Amino acid sequence: MHEPLVLNVDDNDGARYAKTRILTRAGLKVIEAASGGEALQMANEHHPDLVLLDMKLPDIHGMEVCRMLKQDGSTSSILVLQTSASYLSSADKIRALDGGADNYLFEPIEPEELVANVRALLRLGRVERQLRDADRQKDEFLATLAHELRNPLGPIRNAVELLRQLGNDAPQQQEQARQTIIRQTNHLVRLVDDLLDVSRINQGKITLRREPTELAAFIGTALETVQPIMASRQHALSVTLPPQSVTLHGDNVRLAQIIGNLLHNAAKFTPVGGQVTLSAALEGDMLVIRITDNGIGIAPDNAARIFDLFAQAQHVADRVQDGLGIGLSLVRKLVELHGGTVTVSSRGEGQGSTFEVRLPVMASAPLPAPAAAAAVAGALHGYRILVVDDSADSAAMLCALLEINGHTVATSNTGSDAIATAASFRPDIVFLDIGLPDMTGYEVAATLRGMPETAKATLVALTGYGQQKDKKDAMAAGFDHHLVKPINFDALMALTSRKPSA
Repeated sequence: MHEPLVLNVDDNDGARYAKTRILTRAGLKVIEAASGGEALQMANEHHPDLVLLDMKLPDIHGMEVCRMLKQDGSTSSILVLQTSASYLSSADKIRALDGGADNYLFEPIEPEELVANVRALLRLGRVERQLRDADRQKDEFLATLAHELRNPLGPIRNAVELLRQLGNDAPQQQEQARQTIIRQTNHLVRLVDDLLDVSRINQGKITLRREPTELAAFIGTALETVQPIMASRQHALSVTLPPQSVTLHGDNVRLAQIIGNLLHNAAKFTPVGGQVTLSAALEGDMLVIRITDNGIGIAPDNAARIFDLFAQAQHVADRVQDGLGIGLSLVRKLVELHGGTVTVSSRGEGQGSTFEVRLPVMASAPLPAPAAAAAVAGALHGYRILVVDDSADSAAMLCALLEINGHTVATSNTGSDAIATAASFRPDIVFLDIGLPDMTGYEVAATLRGMPETAKATLVALTGYGQQKDKKDAMAAGFDHHLVKPINFDALMALTSRKPSA
């Protein structure tokens, strides 16, 4: 069991000695500091569970020491119990607590009161550590869950796409069944991605890729993502955009995700044959996007919590509840990261809803030039492609898709076999799983980059892990692209229909 450590900070030798003696007699381990600077140094070196901090110090005021401890990521979780024989008003106590102190005691302090307060704060610290550990374990579990879910989703999606290409004259019922599998697979991928995004934002791990982004571009992307659910529920969707070009300094993918989630939410909670409208207008230096539906509406007592994590609205009569109640929470977090706000209004149950997103716009700026690869016209087939995956099903389905599109394909299920095969097969493109049984995909990629037969090949990482760190690790190992399982068919075709890196 962790033995609590207390750092006792007081420039008065007698007072410091008395407090240390009281705490050690109570069975606590105590170290001492006589100044603010010494306290900060010892806090960083020893990481005590609690700092017993006098307010009046010779070099740095106690409140400033507390503020510095709480603002430093390495010491922010240390509990601070401030004491003072000079600052005895309620205003002093309030100022100290507002500055980050966990409690504040006026001196002289009875020994029993001091020990009771220290023990109470240490119990609080134990609970906080347990919660942090549980939160970290939750995030690790979610990352592992996403990886394990994505692995089987890959071959399922590829198998369905292969069936479509093999059976162009398939009966209508067969095509309907295929479309159902694709929709449900995509829905599961969406749930996994949303859940992971919320976890990443809560940990501060999402960084926006800001660039000049045109309104019409991310709205168009969002409309594409919701077209299937709008069509399946027979909704009439109308879109009104400003006549002039509107540019935001934001992340195009995340902006499309914001609008897509709101449109998906409107479609889901509007009965079949409903109406959904999207309008955008400039109001001063803000872009205001409103998404209105004539669906189930929101009760007044639900409007305040609709953006809370895991909040669920009532059911639509013709549908069971789907989703995890995280889509709107994710929308709010992403909007706030862009410096904007999102609100909802409704006249009540059964009277529809309007979601309003307000985002800052930027002065007109030229959009980034399209990548040269995107300008390549026509598909260039006939590449030699090596697929490396320890899942036989995943490798088989990906190979079949590539072969039916005119490529010559070889497969390997281990890293060592991939290296040996690559030396003789000399692939133009390598689709390489990161999690292999004998070595990591990063190690295989580094080896392939050093071989003359594959030094110029295009290396594509395949993985169930899609965080920014995973992408950076892949690029550092020599990969050209990073794809998260299950592979999107359009992305697969884009990579195999243009000339590989020279």
